[in-house]
Amino acid sequence: MENQSDNSDRMWEYSAAPTVLDLTSYQVHDLDSVELPPSLTELDLTTNRLSALDPRIGQLPNLKKLSLRQNLITDAAVEPLSSWHTVSDLEELVLRDNQLKKIPDAAIFKKLLVFDVSFNEISSLNGLSKVSSTLRELYVSKNEVTKMEEIEHFHELQILELGSNRLRVMELLDSLKNLQELWLGRNRIRTVNLCGLKCIKKISLQSNRLTSMIGFQKCVALEELYLSHNGIAKMEGLSTLVNLRVLDVSANKLTEINDIENLTKLEDLWLNDNNIASLEGLEEAVSGAREKLTTIYLERNPCAQSSNYTSTLRQIFPNIEQIDSEVYA
Repeated sequence: MENQSDNSDRMWEYSAAPTVLDLTSYQVHDLDSVELPPSLTELDLTTNRLSALDPRIGQLPNLKKLSLRQNLITDAAVEPLSSWHTVSDLEELVLRDNQLKKIPDAAIFKKLLVFDVSFNEISSLNGLSKVSSTLRELYVSKNEVTKMEEIEHFHELQILELGSNRLRVMELLDSLKNLQELWLGRNRIRTVNLCGLKCIKKISLQSNRLTSMIGFQKCVALEELYLSHNGIAKMEGLSTLVNLRVLDVSANKLTEINDIENLTKLEDLWLNDNNIASLEGLEEAVSGAREKLTTIYLERNPCAQSSNYTSTLRQIFPNIEQIDSEVYA
């Protein structure tokens, strides 16, 4: 009986051991006064004033998630990570919003699933070739990257975020067969080149330099497409995207609505800030989605000045819930 009691006590102590430590927004400069129990699986140090990595973090054998988001970590400060063998089973590493100028050496993390180095000063993706091919999510937005490189081995990647960089060409995507989300807004891309990504569900190319929509035809699983703030003059290459639910082509140079009559699942259609002169032919143009469409934006087009603008749209779309900023549901 005494042995059973002892075992119960030990089990209680083990189950009571903390696994998550969240020090978000404590504004600490170091962790000297913080206890780091070896049972930790998640350590969140978001929004502090850390400029160095406490070596004790590298001695946490069960650590799976480490967030150093919004600190003062430099390239030199992050170097010790590359030799932290005890935490080599880490699955999520967040270094977002620091002072990095290059991709950190993360080769030691053979089971890494999420890697976030967004909002830094990184000018090249050089170093990604060392990151594990197990990666599922990669975030490198709001940096100074000029070229897509060293991503070919990420065969399991599902989310790629490279928005707000200096990219001019879409490349090396053909091996990312499992990619489901691609975020490339606020770059300098002129041409769509998706290399036939058949699993992809969300694409954002907002605020680039596109003049054509050609290039999405083979992305048959696509559900959301964001192309606002470009220089697109014609709606085309959309008829095969039969799973599309959201289409945003606002703030372009469109004069009419075309090539979406087959899109029977379309729920949201954003066409505001274009040059569409009339609502004539709209019913035919969106015939496949008349019953499904719940939201449409056409404000700041010449057609929106029509006296029967709202009534016409409500007549065409019997289940409409929102026209521009006006909600009817």
